Amino acid sequence: MLDIGEPVAEKELHAGHPRRSIPTDMTFAPWIAPDGWPLRSFAWPAQDRTRGSLLFLAGRGDFVEKYLEALRHWHEGGWHLAGFDWRGQGGSGRLLVDRAVCHLDSFDPPLDDLDAFVADWKGRTPAPHVIVAHSMGAHLTLRLLAERHAQVDAAALMAPMVAIAARGLPNAAVRALSGTAVAAGLGRRRIWGKDIGNYGGRMTSCPDRLEDKLWWKAVQPETASGAPSWGWLCAAAHSIARMQRVLPQLPNHVPLLILASELDPVIDVAALKRIAARLPQSALRLFPGRSHELLREADARRLEVFAAIDSFLPGG
Repeated sequence: MLDIGEPVAEKELHAGHPRRSIPTDMTFAPWIAPDGWPLRSFAWPAQDRTRGSLLFLAGRGDFVEKYLEALRHWHEGGWHLAGFDWRGQGGSGRLLVDRAVCHLDSFDPPLDDLDAFVADWKGRTPAPHVIVAHSMGAHLTLRLLAERHAQVDAAALMAPMVAIAARGLPNAAVRALSGTAVAAGLGRRRIWGKDIGNYGGRMTSCPDRLEDKLWWKAVQPETASGAPSWGWLCAAAHSIARMQRVLPQLPNHVPLLILASELDPVIDVAALKRIAARLPQSALRLFPGRSHELLREADARRLEVFAAIDSFLPGG
C-alpha cells in the first residue's frame, strides 16, 4: 500500500501509456492541513517556458491519477501544476474505517484546507495563479472566492456543484431528507449499496477512459472511493445553501468560465443557468450530451473543453 506522498515511477505502472503512468518529474508529498489532517499533494513544475501556476481541484471520490491526461495537457502548455486529494478520499487521510464510503460531516474543513493550500501555493509559485476545478472542487472554489476572498487571476469551473440533481428535489428537500437520515444514526452509512459509477454513461461516454479509472482502482485500491454517505449528502446540501447565500460576495475582478453538459445527471443544470446569469464576471458554456466528467470524454468533446479553457486562461 502506498503511503501518502510516496511517488510511483512510470516503469512500475504502465510506461508509455499517458493516462496510466505518472510522469517521472511529477512529485507527490504529504501536505498537512491547519488542523493536522494529512493530505496527499502533487507538484509538476513547468520545464522550459512558464505560463503561470495552475491549481487543479477534482470532485467527490476522485484521485489525482484520474486526470493525468488533462494535467499532461496543461503541463505541455507551460503551466506549473499543483493540487491535492480532498480529505477523506484519494491518497489523503480518510474519515471512516470503511475506505469505500466517501464521507464528510461538513464542507467547512475541506474549505479550510483549500484556503490554506492556496495561500501556501501562491507564496511559492509564479504568477498568474489560476484554478481549474471540477464538480465538488468547483463548488468549494466558489465558496473560497466568495467567503475567503482568495486572490486568484481566473477560475475555470467544470460542472460546479451548485445544486445536486436529485430527481427534481430542490436542495432544501435534499437537506431535510439527508438531515433526517443523519439524525437517525445513518450519517456514516452509504446512501446506496454500491457506487453506481458510470451507469448509463453518467460520468463519461468514453469507454477507454472509463477503463482507465477502473485500472487505477485495481492498481492502487487505496486511492479508490465508492458511494457517498448520508453525512456527505447532508454536508453537501448545507454547503450548497451556504454557497448560494454568499454568491453576491464573489469578486467581480476574478473572471469565471463555467462549463457543463446540457444534460449532466449529477448537477442541476437549470440551477447552474440561473446562478451563472447572476454572475456578470462569468461565462457559461454548455456542451451537448449528459456526461459529468468533461475532461475524461472522448477527444471530440474533450478537446473542445481544453480549447475553451486554454483560450480563457491568462495568456491564452
